[in-house]
Amino acid sequence: MEMIVSLLPIILMFVIFYFLLIRPQQKRQKKVQEMQTNLQKGDEVITIGGFHGKIHALDEGTIVLITENGTKLTFDRSAVREVKQQND
Repeated sequence: MEMIVSLLPIILMFVIFYFLLIRPQQKRQKKVQEMQTNLQKGDEVITIGGFHGKIHALDEGTIVLITENGTKLTFDRSAVREVKQQND
């Protein structure tokens, strides 16, 4: 019984650590993965490196972005940080 009582603070710290750090990170990662899966041609995106462009073509693992001057650049899907919101 004393052993369980002595391990209780360690178990409690792990539970708190899980709910404050691990679980929110997993939720964010799932949201990013979902966004990258739902990319469509014509979406305006920002990459992790800060590049802004419009999706010209997609395949399973890569996307082709086109710039304002017509230059086409190929990126991994995982390089997309966010989809810019369209102004209605």
